[in-house]
Amino acid sequence: MARPRARRPWPVRLRSVAGQVFALQILVVLLLVIAAAVALVVQSRGDADQEARDHSVAVAQTFANAPGIVEALRSPDPTAVLQPRAEAARVASGVDFVVVLSDQGIRYTHPNPARIGQMFIGTFEPALHGKVVTERVNGTLGPLVQAVVPVYAPDGSVAGLVSAGITVKNVDTASERQLPVVLAVAAGAIALATLGTALITRRLRRQTHGLDPAEMTRMYEHHAAVLHAVREGVVIVAGDGRLLLCNDEARRLLDLPPDAEGRPVTELGLEPAPLELLTADRPVTDQVVPAGERLLAVNVRLTDQAGGPPGCVATLRDSTELLALSGRVETVQRRLRLLYDAGMTVGSTLDVTRTAEELAQVAVPRFADFVTVDLAEQVLTGEEPPPGGQLGRVRRTAFAGVREDAPFHPVGTVLDVVPATPLAGALDSGEPGLEPHLAEAEGWRRQDPEQSEQVLAYGVHSLLRVPLRARGVLLGVVRFWRAQRPEPFEAEDLVLAEELVAHAAVCVDNARRYTREHEMAVTLQHSLLPRSLPEQDALDVAYRYLPARAGVGGDWFDVIPLPGARVALVVGDVVGHGLHAAATMGRLRTAIHNFSTLDLPPDELLGHLDELVSRIDREEAAGEGFGPAGATCLYAIYDPVSRRCTMAGAGHPAPAVVDPQGHVEFAPVPTGPPLGLADLPFESVEVELAEGSRLVLFTDGLVADRTREVGAGLERLRTVLSGSARTPEQTCADLLGALLPAEPQDDIALLVARTRVLAPDHVAEWEVASDPAAVREVRAAVARRLEAWGLDEAAFVTELILSELVTNAIRYGSGPIRVRLLRDRALICEVSDGSSTSPHLRYAASEDEGGRGLFLVAQFADRWGTRYTATGKVIWTEQPLE
Repeated sequence: MARPRARRPWPVRLRSVAGQVFALQILVVLLLVIAAAVALVVQSRGDADQEARDHSVAVAQTFANAPGIVEALRSPDPTAVLQPRAEAARVASGVDFVVVLSDQGIRYTHPNPARIGQMFIGTFEPALHGKVVTERVNGTLGPLVQAVVPVYAPDGSVAGLVSAGITVKNVDTASERQLPVVLAVAAGAIALATLGTALITRRLRRQTHGLDPAEMTRMYEHHAAVLHAVREGVVIVAGDGRLLLCNDEARRLLDLPPDAEGRPVTELGLEPAPLELLTADRPVTDQVVPAGERLLAVNVRLTDQAGGPPGCVATLRDSTELLALSGRVETVQRRLRLLYDAGMTVGSTLDVTRTAEELAQVAVPRFADFVTVDLAEQVLTGEEPPPGGQLGRVRRTAFAGVREDAPFHPVGTVLDVVPATPLAGALDSGEPGLEPHLAEAEGWRRQDPEQSEQVLAYGVHSLLRVPLRARGVLLGVVRFWRAQRPEPFEAEDLVLAEELVAHAAVCVDNARRYTREHEMAVTLQHSLLPRSLPEQDALDVAYRYLPARAGVGGDWFDVIPLPGARVALVVGDVVGHGLHAAATMGRLRTAIHNFSTLDLPPDELLGHLDELVSRIDREEAAGEGFGPAGATCLYAIYDPVSRRCTMAGAGHPAPAVVDPQGHVEFAPVPTGPPLGLADLPFESVEVELAEGSRLVLFTDGLVADRTREVGAGLERLRTVLSGSARTPEQTCADLLGALLPAEPQDDIALLVARTRVLAPDHVAEWEVASDPAAVREVRAAVARRLEAWGLDEAAFVTELILSELVTNAIRYGSGPIRVRLLRDRALICEVSDGSSTSPHLRYAASEDEGGRGLFLVAQFADRWGTRYTATGKVIWTEQPLE
């Protein structure tokens, strides 16, 4: 039976030095491979993103510069021409999409034809000004990079836009192709390390059988050289307390005698603190103890932990200079942390007072015990500070301190700057000042001698004053005081204070400028909004308007009386905030008033308003404008005679209709595009409202904000409106109480109107035959009705007016001819016929036999006009009842 073959020992064992070296090599190689792989992955991601951007930009620019693009954009049907070319370019270039846009962001092409004609998702406005826009977005295909470039017409204008995009995962980078090479190199390195270690181990085993005395001596010499060369003291103490070994650094640090080795450590004259650590028979880690004029960091390790002889090994390190350096480093770190915190907290809002308070709070107690911030009064109101470098008067704007009973002037106090004082000098020159010892300084006391004595008696001993200056404008002064801290301010503290105040000064000036612009915008907006509601009997109206805290917006509302006792209700919202939005709102509101005098239906009026917004956009695009003046609007006309309300909307939320029983429905207003974007005519809807119904018109700021979607806001509005009947005023209060956000980010305009009905006995109607003889019958019937109403004095003028209007309708119009008399705030006469021809007022010559009738109507009536209907026209007049 054959004996089993003995297993050959593995040439490398981890217990041997060679094995440990081999393990270390493997570890180093693995770490390098991991680091290289991670670096390649990170670089691959960055390269993929950059490659995607470059590829998207190149494809978009190539397509934008292709021949015929401008002609296609200006053709009657750009999609028919550009869609096949865009798809061919997308397939050929390897991108995920090539989309051609109009200068308003509407898609002409798209890989998904269903998305053609929709608004482009992404940023494209800078491309309208000739810039190339690239951005990373999360699309339906995953993370992708898209680019938008302009298409230039021969005259240099931007005729359209081209966007190309590619998903990042489809980009093949060079870094990814290098990863297999790195792994292969790593495998080769591991194999070579294994082979080399095995060969070296075998050779050492053959050549080394032990250490001879010479090698031991050499090893000892090396050990002694290293021991005495290090800058760290080494002490070995035996279990019986004798000093076995100490190097030169230990002798110097502990001031040991030459014959210290072999003697008990208790007889070497050591300081109590290090002696206690060397004899305590316990481990110690980085414990700092005094030794004469030095501070020593001591580490002690016991030698009998792994079966060795009793005793300990101690290392000593001189940390005197290190401690002083650490203190300085810690001070610098604290100051840098203070500057960082100031940069993060000061200027968090565009409010002057709040910014000053943030500066005072961030410096107490980390830098000063008390901080006062005094600003020019003009700064608080957003105005320009007085010219020149000196401020004659400042107001205490902010104060912060470690205690509340400090004898400083309270916030709001107006301080007159006394000339020839250090404070006046600092404000005049703009240079900061340092008073390390206030008790020894005299000049600062002249500013307020009585308060200065109180400050000194309180214990304040040091002062820094730094003027607040930004963009060459002196805004005020900041003063830092110390009382509880014993150390006075130094020159380094002055540098830190200047940096703090410099950052705060820019924030205060930004807040001042914002305050000025905000006040201007608020003033402009309030001047453009209705200051009071007009008198009318068709609706009981209440309203609310709340500007956004972030800035003035372009929301507005209006109540406009119309002929025939009707009333128009308007609510609108201009895109954006600031002066531009407020000015645009004023232009649109004025335009609606002008269009309403023409007595146009809601859909036609919105059509004219859309043309106006488009013209505004073109004017601003031709110059240095503010961008598109987009707006939404809802226009409704209520007739108290028929109880019908006609409404049309342009991208605006539909109004809520609450019937007298408290049931809430949203009016079925056809959804139209916002003003300035309409390609098709607007549509209107007519609803009949019961007497006492409430019509609630609002802007989207009431139902939507950052934390609430529009759908949820509408449901909440429905819930609040449901229930028992309430007055319009109470309805407004309830809606704002339930729906108003804590910090409104958008304007809110709310209009609540409760319907009334003109009593039937205040309405009289007659149908008139197309016969001149019928005029006398109408006059008689009108006279009888006026007598029943107690308006006998108005009978003559009314008969004269109706005679002329009915005669004109019989002579120049067509049937049917009707006369309607309404008794409202005024006496309203209406004559309708089937003709759409409107009469024109003219001055008859002295020899003319006619042409004076309409002139007489205009003279006797307070107002008159023409209203067109679906079946003809209505000539109306109004006469005052008093």
